Amino acid sequence: MLNATHNPALRSWVASANVAGCDFPIQNLPFGVFSHGGSAPHGGIAIGDQVLCLQDALAAGVFTGLAAAAAEAACEPTLNKLMAMGNLPASALRAQVSALLAEGATPRPDLLVPMSEATMHAPSAPGAFTDFLTSIHHMWRGIKSRDPNGQLPPAFKHLPIAYNSRASSLVASPQPFVRPNGIRQNADGSVVFGPTVSQDFELELGFFVGAGNRLGQPINVDAAEDHIFGLCLLNDWSTRDVQRFESAPLGPFLGKSAMTSVSPWVITLEALAPFRIPGPVRPEGDPAALPHFVGAKDQAAGGLDLGMEVLYQTPAMRAGGQAPAQVVNTNFRHMYWTLAQMLTHHASNGCNLRPGDVMASGTCSGPTDDSRACMSEITRGKDAITLPNGEQRLWLEDGDEVIFRARAEKAGAVGIGFGECRGVVLPAVAWPAA
Repeated sequence: MLNATHNPALRSWVASANVAGCDFPIQNLPFGVFSHGGSAPHGGIAIGDQVLCLQDALAAGVFTGLAAAAAEAACEPTLNKLMAMGNLPASALRAQVSALLAEGATPRPDLLVPMSEATMHAPSAPGAFTDFLTSIHHMWRGIKSRDPNGQLPPAFKHLPIAYNSRASSLVASPQPFVRPNGIRQNADGSVVFGPTVSQDFELELGFFVGAGNRLGQPINVDAAEDHIFGLCLLNDWSTRDVQRFESAPLGPFLGKSAMTSVSPWVITLEALAPFRIPGPVRPEGDPAALPHFVGAKDQAAGGLDLGMEVLYQTPAMRAGGQAPAQVVNTNFRHMYWTLAQMLTHHASNGCNLRPGDVMASGTCSGPTDDSRACMSEITRGKDAITLPNGEQRLWLEDGDEVIFRARAEKAGAVGIGFGECRGVVLPAVAWPAA
């Protein structure tokens, strides 16, 4: 629901928040965990190029009631405790922060920390990480690359398919990615172990579970967003040669678990309210969604108009002072399933979801060539892309960096961004001696 925090005329006494194109204007106010000056990690809220320190603001007595309780919960090394409270306390805190930072309020620069001096940490300590596959365009390209006559799996149009990935290796951007070792099968049939030669990225939208559910208790699709605390960008680093060999018969394992990167700022669904759109309309001839996936609220506003991009920079580009080049330009509106449907499906068998757990949409590919959101779609492992300096790439090479960005914009609203999810590829480590 729209409220006073979305007012497009609202400006902040933090000047950087009023600059056109700023990711973190006063209409955004995302949550994150940071440290500075030797402090322990604790909660903050982004505003322009600054971080409002919730610890200092709470000590200064600027919050009251439910907002004060939420701020206290956010002073811990993760946001798990705040997420467990549900979305209402976070909304109350966001409203009081908006009033505190608004132009006309008494400036409190003593409560701010420059982002340049802040070290960002993972927003939550997730007990579980689940990765969905909800782009039909990503699915089709993968199938056709293997078999021109291939067909979609029967389940795809009936449920949002997913697999359980590894929570322990989920980190906050910009932690570097170390090239994994793994087992692959070469074209001649030989099986070898060593550093991957087919390392990929996947542009995804992640979301954090807020209030969980009891074991055995499913979640109605129109109540599902009450269990989503907020969103982030997510890089599902994918080791394609390892993944191809290991995925029959059980699916991804070491090809996906080396590391997963998330952007450090959690964008609330409340902040994204102006940019909601109807849930996806199924093409003619597709089966109707099963009844438990259909809700009036989700059908009316379950979609999200969110532009997403990937930028690519090689060591040579970096050394030559060349800016990263855009290699992906897509939009989350192309997904076949909504966030609410993903969460409802996850809990439909009574699976208990816990505060701080992470879920991801799967690769956010769209219908156009420039919206192919991973290297396996862009190059198919055989048609190299050519970068602005003439370099070519089939897969990620050591020293290459990928940068994810996303921005929601709409006429009559102030656009908001997600910040960046970035990571550079480091060489594989030497195999340890006995």
